[in-house]
Amino acid sequence: MNRNLFKSHFRFNKQERSGVFFLLLFIVVFQVLYFVGKSYPASENDNSFLIDEEYQAKLDELKDIIQKKDTFLLYPFNPNYISDYKGYTLGMSTDEIDRLHAFRAKNQYVNSGKEFQKVTLVSDSLLQVLAPYFKFPEWTNKGNSHSIVNNKLDLSSNLKAIPIQNIGNSAIDDKIKDLNKVTAEELRSIKGIGDVLSRRIVKFRDMLGGFVVEKQLSHVYGLESEVVARLLGQFKILESPSISKININQASLYDLTKLVYIKYAVAARIIAYREKNGGINSFDELIEIEDFPTEKLDIIELYLQL
Repeated sequence: MNRNLFKSHFRFNKQERSGVFFLLLFIVVFQVLYFVGKSYPASENDNSFLIDEEYQAKLDELKDIIQKKDTFLLYPFNPNYISDYKGYTLGMSTDEIDRLHAFRAKNQYVNSGKEFQKVTLVSDSLLQVLAPYFKFPEWTNKGNSHSIVNNKLDLSSNLKAIPIQNIGNSAIDDKIKDLNKVTAEELRSIKGIGDVLSRRIVKFRDMLGGFVVEKQLSHVYGLESEVVARLLGQFKILESPSISKININQASLYDLTKLVYIKYAVAARIIAYREKNGGINSFDELIEIEDFPTEKLDIIELYLQL
């Protein structure tokens, strides 16, 4: 009796046998898929890791670009004309900027990094960063005896054009040629002036409409002072060019940028300053404009009128 009962548990009809078969088949397939899937994740992870590295590199590149855009580029400048905004970007405190402005309000100037620190009381670390970019007038580097207390920039030096007729004929060597008519080929006869410099001098002269003062030769990029001296031994300004002066209170942005010495950004600031203050009453006001080439103001004046 018990034996028949035991057999009854293992006796299946056709439908039940089919169900058991498919169940076993499902278990086998599931096990196969499990072990196959387990053997691949490592390689897939490796590939995804490489993709992540590529995207990370792109992100780092974008960060570098953004940082470069936010970087403040420092160019040589005269610290006597630091504005509130420029002082802030240089890392100066408001007190340090105010001390400089109070000092300048007395019509006094600093002529060295030490004097700048003495007036503003900036830290040694900040001075060390800024000092290499300080650009002072040439005469301050030639042992001039001006003191820090009564130290005024000479903006009306003896550089204005003097008609050659006012100079005695005996003072002019017959071999001297006109600097405003010399050709690039003739300039190459001067030691130190080759094809590039000769063309550059002529191009700069043409942009100016002719040299007004001989000092303008020193504004030619790459022309050293020794070469300038040799050049002026053979060429001088014998005929001063006719200058059409630009009215600084009426000139457009385009008119101002036609002057070689005034860049587009500076011209825009001049116009903004002019509109804010109702006009410019003195050329000395130009030195208050950020990045204005103050060391060339005496020459720039020759091309402007109020």
